[in-house]
Amino acid sequence: MILKPIPTNVITGFLGVGKTSFIKQLLATKPEGETWAILVNEFGEVGIDGALLSGSGESIEIREVAGGCLCCAASVPMQVAINQLIAKAKPDRLLIEPTGLGHPQEVVKLLSQPHYQNVIALKSTVCLVDARKVSDERYSGHDIFNQQLRVADIVLATKSDLYRDREFQELTDYVEQAFPSKGPKQSTFFLLSMLANAQTSLSAQLLASLDSAAKLPKKAFSPQKSLLTPEPISVFEIAPALVEPELDERGVLVKHNSGEGFYSCGWVFDLSYEFNFDEMIHIIKSLDVTRVKAVLITDEGIAGFNVIDGEMNVVELDDTMDSRLEIISLSPLEVDKLEAQLFAVSKRISF
Repeated sequence: MILKPIPTNVITGFLGVGKTSFIKQLLATKPEGETWAILVNEFGEVGIDGALLSGSGESIEIREVAGGCLCCAASVPMQVAINQLIAKAKPDRLLIEPTGLGHPQEVVKLLSQPHYQNVIALKSTVCLVDARKVSDERYSGHDIFNQQLRVADIVLATKSDLYRDREFQELTDYVEQAFPSKGPKQSTFFLLSMLANAQTSLSAQLLASLDSAAKLPKKAFSPQKSLLTPEPISVFEIAPALVEPELDERGVLVKHNSGEGFYSCGWVFDLSYEFNFDEMIHIIKSLDVTRVKAVLITDEGIAGFNVIDGEMNVVELDDTMDSRLEIISLSPLEVDKLEAQLFAVSKRISF
């Protein structure tokens, strides 16, 4: 039973801007004794962010929805996932991370519907953005990039230590000029360094801003007929937070997705696969793609890889139940060639 509406933040931003890292920083601020829940949606089909967040501490419940289905208008999968997560975790706060290629205004719209009025207290929507991308037509000309900024109560300019001259000012100018019709819905801007990590303290002003009520547009969202019963929090059977993938006879799962002009391919390898760390670095650096994310068991330990626009970040992880790799590109991927490379730099370990 939900005694009071759950404070809920939508954390949005384009591919590779640092949403998962920011959520880890937020989790570090969780008051002792509280339970927080995270709903993660990924464009790719295999789900990696859940593994990157899974070591963030106790009293944290994670639910993944892969394949970009959260952001469909009136998305039933999104409602089901929210209901399952709330019913299982009974959280004190809910964080929702839509895919970087999703439609956040549909998420905000759905959370604002009457059947969630007594369940969810919608707080500030956060858009993470790399200010350097404003001058890149591939970003500024993309509807999703602009939609993310349009719905934002807080604009968090990430990787700020890499900015030059007026790049942050260009971002603030862009938002003001691109969305003059936002009226009273004005965004608050903050800077976040690329060097920040889960141990980096977030400013008190930013944390306070997260708890402000979401400033919805003047024109209220038109009510939609609910696809759920009047008691949406208890009507669905609870599913596991991280679904066990169905692997083939090789101990591998391969899945594809495409949309919004992007293509993805993801692999899951069972626990017996061990990858050569140095050779994986070489393969990943050789890829001419938009995004690479991976959690891999290697000969040097468990490693998390994150690559966007040629910038690579590698972190050491404590645990994982399998190895996962996701590649996102603006053009169709040579899946067979990529898979052959992966098998060439891995071996299977007997237990």
